[in-house]
Amino acid sequence: MKKVSLLVLLFAMLAIVSVARCAEIPYLTGRVNDNAQILSENARQLLSEKLKEHEDRTTNQVVVLTIASLQGESIEDYSNKVFIEWGLGQKDKDNGILIVVVPDERRMRIEVGYGLEPTMTDLMAGRIIRELMTPRFREGDYDGGITEGALAVINVLEGQELAEAADFDEASESSLSGFSDLELPDMPIGMRILIGAFIFGIIGLFTILGILTPGVGWFLYLFLIPFWATFPIIVIGTKATLVVFFIYLIGYPVVKLYIRTTPWFKKAKKDLRTKGRASIGGFSFSSGSSGGSWSSGGSSSSGGFSGGGGSSGGGGASGGW
Repeated sequence: MKKVSLLVLLFAMLAIVSVARCAEIPYLTGRVNDNAQILSENARQLLSEKLKEHEDRTTNQVVVLTIASLQGESIEDYSNKVFIEWGLGQKDKDNGILIVVVPDERRMRIEVGYGLEPTMTDLMAGRIIRELMTPRFREGDYDGGITEGALAVINVLEGQELAEAADFDEASESSLSGFSDLELPDMPIGMRILIGAFIFGIIGLFTILGILTPGVGWFLYLFLIPFWATFPIIVIGTKATLVVFFIYLIGYPVVKLYIRTTPWFKKAKKDLRTKGRASIGGFSFSSGSSGGSWSSGGSSSSGGFSGGGGSSGGGGASGGW
């Protein structure tokens, strides 16, 4: 009995050690999960945009994961576990693809869902790894390798030839040049509208009050600068916020200086100085120690990203560099 107990204890210890050595499955935080921190901000942004555009067009869900090490686990087993845990792709279509890169072990894999295996065959996934990703990785170019691989996957799924995969440098330049291609945060359109109404409603109201107020208008101009520079990013993205911010910096003083020449503003300014109170556009303003105050008058991560419940049977290809 003692021998049996020792054997059971030994097997239990081995099982615990084996589980402890397995790499953890990280949380799914978006279409690009750079846990190994090998991608630049531009590459992550470009990939997220392209993968989202593809999913919007086709419902196919392509996700990238980088992890430093697999703790001795095979990349095939690990990729399949992550795919199932995250539930990539639509449940009734199984149209998900997971691209895994393990820099410390120089391994990578493209894991393909059941529904996409006829299009993204094992042979095609192997070609993407060998011809596009491996040469870039050997040069230490993770941005280029992962981006070209992901764009090639998108092109193949959309019926294009593998040779038509866009080069990372060209795609990056096209995506990040000018203000016409404005990146948007990854959240449902309804949530973006509601949050936008709240943010722009508040800072917009104080902006209008600042422009119309004779006393504290210039103070509000300076006070609102950090709000216009940061809050809109949540709704419209970085580059669009930059445009809106410059419009505010230039437009506010221009409009305020123009309004100062109008008769009703001059009258309100005089009333505020002589009577201590003025009314502009339904709002009543009174002077005080701070230079003026106002009161209303008259009748005042992460939409989160998640998988759709798809599954994979182990199709795809692996490689190293």
